[in-house]
Amino acid sequence: MNAVKPIASLAVIGVLLIAPALAASATSSVSSATAVSASAPKTVAPAQSPTGNAVAPSAPAGSAPAPKTATPAPAILRSSQLWATIDVCNPSDQPDTVGVRGSMPGDAHSKDAMFMRFRLQYLNSATKHWVDLANGADSGFVAVGAAKSARQAGFTFQLTPVAGKPAFMLRGVVSFEWRRGSTVAYAVSRPTTASHKSLSGADPAGFSAAACLIP
Repeated sequence: MNAVKPIASLAVIGVLLIAPALAASATSSVSSATAVSASAPKTVAPAQSPTGNAVAPSAPAGSAPAPKTATPAPAILRSSQLWATIDVCNPSDQPDTVGVRGSMPGDAHSKDAMFMRFRLQYLNSATKHWVDLANGADSGFVAVGAAKSARQAGFTFQLTPVAGKPAFMLRGVVSFEWRRGSTVAYAVSRPTTASHKSLSGADPAGFSAAACLIP
């Protein structure tokens, strides 16, 4: 595969499929988590002495520095309902078409809104790295519903391959955002993986793959 421009053009059909909310019992509750500002992270002021001077944490004399521990990701970002998959890959009734589907759990805040962004990437044959595909292979963020329960949504990309060029491998990447007003409470991206169940849109029914080969 010649990797710089594997296809001549890419037209986006712009088909956005949003599945109804899943059962409320499947929603992950993260009401105790702290929201993070989209524009700048919040910082915590240092502890102060009665005189108003900042107090640095102390350690016993001669002791080794305490090892740093990683902060665990919020439960919502570890949910089994958070995934991306390819549910359409060049089927006979939709040639040169790739469908990318995402699923995201709710955060139990009915006034929060959930957004997804769908992108296509191609596998660079020289570097073996995945690279964003240009020329319209990006949906931008689209609203998929209130965050009170889990949601699925999908986006369909129509490709126009270059005549005489080798086949090329594609995958999808879905970016997820949970927004609380103008604040992004959580944000994460997931590449497409296999073995997921689409509530609608898969062709053939039940299809789920990590990547898609376009001849």
